[in-house]
Amino acid sequence: MIEVTEQVNAVRRQAGRRMLEAGEVHSVLISQDYDAPAEDVWDACTNPLRIPRWFLPVSGELKLGGRYQLEGNAGGIIERCDPPHSFAATWEFGGQVSWIEVRVTAGADGRTRLEIEHLAPVDAAGWAEFGPGAVGVGWDMALVGLASHLSSAGEMDPQRGVAWAASTDGRRFITLSSARWGEASVASGTDAEAARAAAQRTTAFYTGGEAPRDAAP
Repeated sequence: MIEVTEQVNAVRRQAGRRMLEAGEVHSVLISQDYDAPAEDVWDACTNPLRIPRWFLPVSGELKLGGRYQLEGNAGGIIERCDPPHSFAATWEFGGQVSWIEVRVTAGADGRTRLEIEHLAPVDAAGWAEFGPGAVGVGWDMALVGLASHLSSAGEMDPQRGVAWAASTDGRRFITLSSARWGEASVASGTDAEAARAAAQRTTAFYTGGEAPRDAAP
């Protein structure tokens, strides 16, 4: 299994706002570098046979204009696709619509950077209460599975992922991830005390309470 502190430190996190045609949105950006070719990382993120090995079972048409559905989670429409570099899709969950953008960039050193940006309306439910960790912690957990899948650590099927999240290591990972998203929130201009309180609420929800009420992966 992935070593908790090593994985937390391997991920970069940013929070802020962006302007889209639809108006201003929250932006949560998470990224990690992998010792794998860009084509392999792209395939892991877009191949319906591989996605369940590190994230969730997926159905639908994974092509431009196609509708996808992640089992027990979000669905949406693939709005833009530029293989093997990037794709964008709606993220429809709990009656709300947000957006994701996934970017794969090959590095000169043979490593590959994966960036996932989650964009949510400024009035998205739960944002004021939980801050960027509401979606950020979920994406952190997804990258645990991807790091495991792309390394020799093995696959992270959904059942194994749920069991790990409830373990001591999993709870410590969630606590550290929530704190890092709190730091990213502060860096974006949020009051430090408010950001820390939101991070603590996010930790509590992910480790034993009700899940945040927005589109967390």
